Amino acid sequence: MTQDFYAKHRETLDKAMEATRTREFWSPYPEAPSGKIYGENAAAEGEAAFKARLHQPFKLEMPGIEGEVGEERSPYGFDLGIRYPKVNVNQLVPAMKHSLAAWRDAGPEVRAGVCAEILERLNKRSFEVAHAVMHTTGQAFVMAFQAGGTHAQDRGLEAVAYGLEAQTRTVSETRWVKPQGKRDPLEMDKRFRVIPRGLALMVGVSTFPTWNGYPGLFASLVTGNPVIVKPHPHTVLPLAITVEVAQEVLKEAGFDPWIVSLVTDTREAPVTKELAQREEVGVIDFTGSTEFGEWLERNCHQAQVYTEKAGVNSIVIDSTDNLKGMVQNLAFSLSLYSGQMCTTPQDIFVPRDGIETDQGHLSFDEVADAIAEGVRKFLSDNDRATAVIGAIQAEVTAERIGEAAKLGEVVLESETREHPQFEGARVRTPLILKVDAADEQAYSRELFGPISMIIATDSTEDSIARATRLAKEKGAITWGVYATDEGVLARMGEAALEAGVSVSENLTGGVYVNQTAAFSDYHATGANPAANASLCDSAFVANRFRVVETRRHAA
Repeated sequence: MTQDFYAKHRETLDKAMEATRTREFWSPYPEAPSGKIYGENAAAEGEAAFKARLHQPFKLEMPGIEGEVGEERSPYGFDLGIRYPKVNVNQLVPAMKHSLAAWRDAGPEVRAGVCAEILERLNKRSFEVAHAVMHTTGQAFVMAFQAGGTHAQDRGLEAVAYGLEAQTRTVSETRWVKPQGKRDPLEMDKRFRVIPRGLALMVGVSTFPTWNGYPGLFASLVTGNPVIVKPHPHTVLPLAITVEVAQEVLKEAGFDPWIVSLVTDTREAPVTKELAQREEVGVIDFTGSTEFGEWLERNCHQAQVYTEKAGVNSIVIDSTDNLKGMVQNLAFSLSLYSGQMCTTPQDIFVPRDGIETDQGHLSFDEVADAIAEGVRKFLSDNDRATAVIGAIQAEVTAERIGEAAKLGEVVLESETREHPQFEGARVRTPLILKVDAADEQAYSRELFGPISMIIATDSTEDSIARATRLAKEKGAITWGVYATDEGVLARMGEAALEAGVSVSENLTGGVYVNQTAAFSDYHATGANPAANASLCDSAFVANRFRVVETRRHAA
């Protein structure tokens, strides 16, 4: 061991564990991309580091490298041209399995210290990571810095904190003494050792490779499982930088750097299924489509599988005492990153007879028009708009917008915008439709992207019932409700418990339904089809390791 990273980061780790218990605000990684925090030259150096990556080979230290692979293109209109190591998994996996013992034997504290050091170094490179996230996912720069950088780092540290606490909740050794009356007591020396499940496979998603990826990566790593990072072929760079930093820290700490490795592939020659079914893989983390998530759950019985899949997020509007605040809040939520978030609202249920507001009674059509006009005004300044909506990550998402326009009456048309900095960027504004609740086929499936529907229901009770049924059948990660009646809020709360969905009530300020805070908010519940796990709780980490006992008679 050449570095004692646990001693260096013990205070941070202790604070992180405390934050998971109190659920109060806490973060060691400042979210503002400010030179006063990160250094006056940090922004320029980060951008330069990103640009220096372009059209170059990306070097990592792994057994079995046999060539190069890479096919990334920025949603802002240019090829990255980065070539990543292509590895022979039949050489890499046995090498990682061989390295497992040393990582296992290091113990929870050493592993937590290494993880904390990785995250600290990633934080120092947040500007570089932000450009990498921006130009692979399409997120606008500030969002990429926060969601792709500092907030992802928060989620990673949160998983480390849960993992460290779970492994150290009980003693590692004890003297067991059982009285025997007049006879001598029975005495045993007992030792308890944490062992990992095996290798872990983290399958990255194209839109949030770090934010969705770091919890599983660091939960597995801190519990002793070497991690194979398998990024989406169009969103490799953010996770490649992550692996690069992890390997650097592991090597300094005296471990084989390939304890964290990168396996890249192409859309034409995918390797995820092959990797996922290997007997050496004991843990799988996946974010992506329902179809592939369910395939992993059905076919990878040798592994503990954690999945986040598709869902249909709902808003129920009954009434409001702040119409302007509600509209502004919804406008931001529907616009942020062009709706390419697993937490973005899609279905907005409104009684067909309208709602009561602080500005009087509004008909259903007036509510729909108010929301549409709120989005239109919010995005009226193109520079501000593109800084919020970013770019569309995949062409298939852009195509879906046009197809979805046929599903209802268009209240707000999606527009193609020109980006002020990047010619050729794939930029689209939100599409908003009106549909009737009877047309369930239109709104009862996820339409990923900037697509939302305002749905006319018979009553608020009908709205709640439909949202509940959708969540139980299709899954949901977020719900929102607007109501001035505490009875309505209570009924929505009961429905949320039944459907297993977290709900936000009357959001009108600077907190939005599609944003969650690490150490306080649980992302997904694991209680409906959208996800079988939560980011992050004890259950997310505790089944990634087991305890083996050794006992002998006391000397």
